[in-house]
Amino acid sequence: MPATPAWPPKSLPRLYVEARLAEGAQLTLDGAAANYLGAVLRLKAGEAVALLDDATGEWRATIVEPGKRRVTLAVGERLRPRETVPDLWLLFAPIKRGRIDWLVEKATELGAARLQPVVTRRTVVDRLNLDRLRAHCIEATEQCGRTALPELMPPAKLADLLASWPRERALLFADEAGGAPLAQAAAPPPAAILIGPEGGFADEERAAIRALPQARAVSLGPRILRAETAAIAALSLWMAAAGDWGPARS
Repeated sequence: MPATPAWPPKSLPRLYVEARLAEGAQLTLDGAAANYLGAVLRLKAGEAVALLDDATGEWRATIVEPGKRRVTLAVGERLRPRETVPDLWLLFAPIKRGRIDWLVEKATELGAARLQPVVTRRTVVDRLNLDRLRAHCIEATEQCGRTALPELMPPAKLADLLASWPRERALLFADEAGGAPLAQAAAPPPAAILIGPEGGFADEERAAIRALPQARAVSLGPRILRAETAAIAALSLWMAAAGDWGPARS
């Protein structure tokens, strides 16, 4: 009987850093990053990690001076260039803490290029901790193998976004009043998905969205979904139809 393979498969720990990386560079990490490498993983001199900087890609680095508070690394060869993710924005009304953390984490894993909180008439959360949400983006990027962080935008009013909407970008909005199935109506990039608040769009908001030439009303099925479920379902359907889950394109 064959042995059961080890799980998870052995791989280099991945860590995002703010510094721009290049072969031969040295950098010293402190704070949470140093604690993770030195105290949690207990890496020793000569052991390797993978570093990503959201600019040049992913690099192999070697521990030069280990420690629990400060770790010095030497950057070696580049493992991968920075990836090009499908040009898809996710627009979503802020929801309660915990649920929005989960939404941001999963949207990052699914490959969204931009995350845009949208303030609507029925939005129930009026403050967002963008630093906390960015930390969730970074952690999800490290975990899922991305080399490009999603762009996390500050909250914006729906009316302002519609007024300045890019001419070339399709806007697929999940409309509780109905629309074409998203799996069939997924627009190629550049595109965006708009998910409303827990109470849905107000009538005047729906009318304003529908008046936008680039807007297409889409349906996510026969059931009523939570806002965070709708966002992840829509992202998954779009990626399968028009994104990097679909057939390879020349």
